[in-house]
Amino acid sequence: MKKLLQVDFDFAGPFGEQMSAALKDLAESINHEPGIIWKIWTENQQGQLAGGIYLFEDEASANAYLTMHTARLKAMGVAQVRGQLFDVNLPLSAINNAPLTVK
Repeated sequence: MKKLLQVDFDFAGPFGEQMSAALKDLAESINHEPGIIWKIWTENQQGQLAGGIYLFEDEASANAYLTMHTARLKAMGVAQVRGQLFDVNLPLSAINNAPLTVK
């Protein structure tokens, strides 16, 4: 079953175009993570938050990524990483035009 991973953490920047330029290589590397389908990058400059919404093929892939990503962020100085896994209800998501395949 596909798993949605929601991650967020306190982040002082950069944001916007500067974030895009600074993290381009990281974004490209995420495409090679086992089980990844897609990621939506999230940022909130006013709230000083960043993170992402990821879709993985399965729970094992999502958990492995969360463990690795948490360690990577902590090595970059992020004190606390919040991550939650969710099941995806494919039939209801399809009604609302989610880019998913119903199986």
